[in-house]
Amino acid sequence: MKAHRTKRSGWQDTTRRSMSSKRQMDHLERTAKDSRQNALYPAQVCGIINESETVKRLRIAVPPDFSFKAGQWVDFFIPGVETVGGFSMCSGPGLLQREGVVELAVKYSKHPPAHWIHTACSVGSQVAMRVGGDFFFDPLPSGSAVDLLLVAGGVGINPLYSILLHTSDLLHLNRASGGRDYNIGSAHLCYSAKTMQELLFKSSIVEACREFPDKFSCDFHITQQSTDVDPHLQPFLNRGRITEEELQAHVDPQRTLCFLCGPPPMIEAISKTLMDLGLPKDRILFEKWW
Repeated sequence: MKAHRTKRSGWQDTTRRSMSSKRQMDHLERTAKDSRQNALYPAQVCGIINESETVKRLRIAVPPDFSFKAGQWVDFFIPGVETVGGFSMCSGPGLLQREGVVELAVKYSKHPPAHWIHTACSVGSQVAMRVGGDFFFDPLPSGSAVDLLLVAGGVGINPLYSILLHTSDLLHLNRASGGRDYNIGSAHLCYSAKTMQELLFKSSIVEACREFPDKFSCDFHITQQSTDVDPHLQPFLNRGRITEEELQAHVDPQRTLCFLCGPPPMIEAISKTLMDLGLPKDRILFEKWW
């Protein structure tokens, strides 16, 4: 992508300060070898939604030439906060095309960028973002179909929700064109969290499964006791962790492409299980965020 050139600004000064401060470089260090766009875009918070008791979802208006692929993240620059954040987008490219907006869902923590989002951010706040990451789903119209297996733990749902939304948008395009655009396979989501309340986006995930029952399916897993189960979620709910049997039912070594995002121990265990089930290593893509 061609770099977005602007006059020298405070954002570039922020970038330089952050790159020179080893103590604050956790996200930048961890992703130093990942692909990044050159462009750093000014952006403005245009909406804040309490997604759960611990997660805020930001709607962020971006310039017309901002672009990303479903599953990617942004370097997140905040005026007056030296630490650079790293957050996966939870919206799909379709929302960007329709409304000029991207969304981030950020869990509360003492990490300075997340803490700012939960304690100081407001509608109208100015930020800047740079897109990066090699974890994405961006099928070509002429590409062969793959079956997606999406496995999420906790807020690791964010990039996988983006991929699910993008797949849904492509299916809508196909429906409008009589199936002449994209060759889309199926998508199954395995999503684990401690409680029902921590399962983000659950209602819209279920809606997508009901809209495209021949394409989308999901299994929610909660690992701690929960009594307040919404009846319309009951058919999708499982107690306990994701099992080998469930994964096996959705693995075809020739067709399945798996995206994993969650705590590193979960990713390592599930990656090993998938390889034991015959899924080639190069068809298992993962993002470790904490």
